[in-house]
Amino acid sequence: MHTVVVGTSGVTASDVLAVARGGARVELSGEAVAALAAARGIVDALAAKPDPVYGVSTGFGALATRHISQELRAQLQRNIVRSHAAGMGPRVEREVVRALMFLRLKTVCSGHTGVRPEVAQTMADILNAGITPVVHEYGSLGCSGDLAPLSHCALTLMGEGEAEGPDGTVRPAGDLLAEAGIDPVELREKEGLALLNGTDGMLGMLIMALADLDRLYKSADITAALSLEALLGTDKVLAPELHAIRPHPGQGDSAANMLAVLTGSELTGHHQDDAPRVQDAYSVRCAPQVAGAGRDTMAHARLVAERELASAVDNPVVLPDGRVESNGNFHGAPVAYVLDFLAIAVADLASIAERRTDRLLDKNRSHGLPPFLADDAGVDSGLMIAQYTQAALVAELKRLAVPASADSIPSSAMQEDHVSMGWSAARKLRTAVDNLTRVIAVELYAATRGIELREGLTPAPATRAVLDAVRKAGVEGPGPDRFLAPDLAAADAFVREGRLLAAAETVTGPLR
Repeated sequence: MHTVVVGTSGVTASDVLAVARGGARVELSGEAVAALAAARGIVDALAAKPDPVYGVSTGFGALATRHISQELRAQLQRNIVRSHAAGMGPRVEREVVRALMFLRLKTVCSGHTGVRPEVAQTMADILNAGITPVVHEYGSLGCSGDLAPLSHCALTLMGEGEAEGPDGTVRPAGDLLAEAGIDPVELREKEGLALLNGTDGMLGMLIMALADLDRLYKSADITAALSLEALLGTDKVLAPELHAIRPHPGQGDSAANMLAVLTGSELTGHHQDDAPRVQDAYSVRCAPQVAGAGRDTMAHARLVAERELASAVDNPVVLPDGRVESNGNFHGAPVAYVLDFLAIAVADLASIAERRTDRLLDKNRSHGLPPFLADDAGVDSGLMIAQYTQAALVAELKRLAVPASADSIPSSAMQEDHVSMGWSAARKLRTAVDNLTRVIAVELYAATRGIELREGLTPAPATRAVLDAVRKAGVEGPGPDRFLAPDLAAADAFVREGRLLAAAETVTGPLR
């Protein structure tokens, strides 16, 4: 099994995906263990002094003015975890929780949190045992980090609360730890706070969304190219020299992908009744500009994610010179903004795909295709309601594009009077990515049917590869009306599992 080694300098997006989705094992480097021990020595020294230090010998948030005596500090750390594990609503997905736990471990291993090495090792052991804390949908304001979600994870570390075992069954966390031979942790000064105070949930969801969107943007280039073929559009607008004079990187990549898919097509450039078409509609002609802008938004989001992956997010932090200082690095604004930016780009990509689908179904704009791509229009409704479903998804995506990060609601007796709402931005982006997949699947379904109805014209070799693969996947072609939901579900799985991209790339090679 693949192993990810966690050091002091952060982890990569590939590491997060390997642990969250691939079940990779986690190990601590010797450097990390040494850094943990050194930082803990500083915290222990401060804990022994009479002067109050936030997070070490005081209460938390608006209660930070109370000095906590030695005999109550273990109880203080237990209490912060128990009281902050206040999430409600449905369970969060397993991959999100594993990313959350792994990223908190990443910060712990930085040597800036003051957590003991044995606590970090127990976090790794829980991940490696396939034990996943039950984390709920609601409870994070994205400041101070993802408090409630991380608290539910810390609760499992203490052997309390509920968790999902490797068999998928939810049981008491203490029982699962015992069966795995893992001793619950007795938290000491600062450790409870250090386990809760980070942007790990929103960052994990950002990294997974970027991985999914990388595949979906390439898939959208493919379906846009197929729609262009089905509409007998021109590929001249994809010429590299046209995109070189507006040098947005994503736009150039998207145009290159479409051109690669269309190479060798006999459908492009034909016009109904030989009447020249001066220009295709915006949804066809401007596909690279819209998809390209989304790609460039993704590039910015990756930069933010890489910076956050290299960060040690905690409050207070242990500095190399021995100081323990309060700070505001837990605020989720940098991550929250790009999560919202991506939701806007996703909504627009879905919107332009839906417009191409509608054009394929409209006999007045499809350049010779039958109404709704029906077999016997009037008797058959064809793909009329498939487009309704796609339109409903797009409408929902527009609502999901409303930024969460533009909101703030004060908490903790006005101590935490401005929050990022980054967790909420991440949760709605996950839904948006899911729905974008469905929107692309509907365009694929319509475009492939439209191409097959263009009898006597040969599609591009890459298109042929997609047609063959999608039909083998159980997505049926033209014909009389039938129960459409299974076809749409098969198309969705074809896109979601990366089979659309793989089919095209058998001809084009790796797309950008």
